[in-house]
Order: sequence, then structure tokens, then C-alpha cells
Amino acid sequence: MTDPKVSKAITAALQAFNHYNSEGQEAAKPDFEAVFSAEADFMTKVDLLDKVFDDHPQLEELREPFFDLLMINFFSEDVKKLEDDYLETPEWEDIEEQTLDRGTELLNLLLYLNECDDEDIEPELEDYLKEFLLVDEDEFQDEHRIYEPIIANQILVESPLSEVKKVADSVAADSEVKELFYPIMAFFQNTTPTTSDKQEIADNAVNQPFDMAVLEILLSFK
Repeated sequence: MTDPKVSKAITAALQAFNHYNSEGQEAAKPDFEAVFSAEADFMTKVDLLDKVFDDHPQLEELREPFFDLLMINFFSEDVKKLEDDYLETPEWEDIEEQTLDRGTELLNLLLYLNECDDEDIEPELEDYLKEFLLVDEDEFQDEHRIYEPIIANQILVESPLSEVKKVADSVAADSEVKELFYPIMAFFQNTTPTTSDKQEIADNAVNQPFDMAVLEILLSFK
């Protein structure tokens, strides 16, 4: 089964990616839905997901964000069919080990947005960094290192999108939040954008198809 938010995110992301991609894309939505709703173990679903992207190379940029969605769907839907302590089992530890190099920091943000929804609070960048990721705590210095470009530029949530783009362009190429910097900042600037707001976000985007697809994923979880 596919979590309703995840299903909405897949649709919105593909629509945005296709809209801003000059080459145009095939309609791969049914293929993705089949993967996410498959009665299969997690690693089988990962293989199935990768096959869809192999079959639709124009969508390659979305491979890792969609892995994040697959993981979120596993946590919200698939895990219900497993034992209560499944996420503490050696089997799950093995899966984590096998997928260490997969996905992006989008996963953490989606988990945060689910928590905001559960607790009925508005998502805010400072809350995400300090209360969810605990970047100020000594034992979470890995998170602090990863999010350093965002931590150092929190003021951008109040700045013009042109400034956000300028800073996004300057983030080090090897940063784990390089590609996500612009859509994350744009999202926290305005978590309920109108159609014209989205157009302004797109007009200033670093990579329109990817940035707008990620933004739509985030908005689907808001």
C-alpha cells in the first residue's frame, strides 16, 4: 500500500519535473505506484524502483529523492505488517548498511514534516535544525557538519529568492545539501505558496525541474 502523502508527492514531483523539463517525459506514474504498493520486502522494492529509473533515464535526477519517498512509505505503511521491533532487528540493520549511500537529506525533512503534522505545529527552519536535528548538541555534530551551509544562512528565509539562488550557487559542490539548498530554503520561506509564488520560486531556481519537484514533495507533506 502507498501512503496517501507519498502518492501525492510522487504525482506532484513528476508533474513539476516534467513541466520544467524542456525534453518532456513519459508518464511513469503507474510504474512508480506499482513499486510503492508492491507486496515485497524493502530491498526488492529498491531494485524495482531502480529499474523504473533505468527505464526512464530522463527522470534520473529524481532517483535518490524517490528513494527517500520509498523509505518514508516503508516507515508509514510497510512496517505495519512487520513485528513491532522490526526497526531494531539485525535484518533492518543489514538493510541500513546496504543503503548507506542511498537517498538524500530530504528524508530527514520529510520525517520532520510528518512530526509537525502529528503535533499540529507549523514547520520552521530553526525548529527543524535545533529541535529535530539537534545540530547544537555535541553528540549530533555530524548533522551540524552536513547542514552547515543552511545553518550559516538561516537569514535567507527572510531574503529575496534571488539571494537564495546566489548563495545556493556558492555552496561547495561536495556538500550533502548542495542540490537541496534552494528548494529547502524556498519551502521554509513560504510553506503555503500560491501559483504565482511557485512561479517566482521557479524563476529563481538553480535547477528548475529538480528544485520544483523537491518543493512539490515537501508541500505534499505539509
